[in-house]
Amino acid sequence: MPTSNLQNFALPPLPDTVSAYDEDESRRRALEHCNKLFASHRAEGRVEWALEHLPKQHVLTSSFGAQAAVSLHMVTQRAPGIPIIFIDTGYLFPETYEFVDALTEKLDLNLQVFRSNSSPAWQEARHGQRWLKGVKGLSAYNRENKVEPMQRALRELEVRSWFAGLRREQSESRANLPFLEWSGERWKIHPIADWSDREVHLYLKKHKLPYHSLWHKGYVSIGDMQTTRSLHDVENPDETRFFGLKRECGLHEIDLSTI
Repeated sequence: MPTSNLQNFALPPLPDTVSAYDEDESRRRALEHCNKLFASHRAEGRVEWALEHLPKQHVLTSSFGAQAAVSLHMVTQRAPGIPIIFIDTGYLFPETYEFVDALTEKLDLNLQVFRSNSSPAWQEARHGQRWLKGVKGLSAYNRENKVEPMQRALRELEVRSWFAGLRREQSESRANLPFLEWSGERWKIHPIADWSDREVHLYLKKHKLPYHSLWHKGYVSIGDMQTTRSLHDVENPDETRFFGLKRECGLHEIDLSTI
């Protein structure tokens, strides 16, 4: 697909005297225009444009889930050394930690690990197994182990542009995912938002990249051990995460303007 239009598109400069309302409206129009352009271009071109035009510090987040190697490879091939933020809850599958180590070595990743300020054992002593206490318990657990460490990572690394590997096909909650988001002074980029499972598979095959080993056992969405189920163990695919009570952990619902 052509990339010239996208490569030549830059966000409009804002005059020093522009009001907050006019600035927001100008950025909103630019954002709409950019999302339209992104729709007709390749994912690789979206990454290249964002690296060139959006402010540093750039980072990529990864949960090292089933198909994580796609985004890790695509972004680091164009930005070697970019910080890779990984949120370690302490409850991940052993296979996930093995996958992190394998991809870190294979792709020479600049891995930046963030965790809760309290250990899993200490949390359970204080609160019990919150993931068994309904939506309220799950939300509190996710907030302490995922959302707060991610917010801290964004602050400490002084992140301005955040790449993520989310896709619309992954769930209903992501069906309208844009390629580019903006809030406050931070940007979020979803280069493969419109990719299908087939496109993911073809990319992994082309570049000789692995799936997470649990993928082959029916784990299509891989998080913490206690809240993740294989397709073989549930009646509805929605039940593969958080017992079907919710889909998002909150990490990708962070309001970037509040960081």
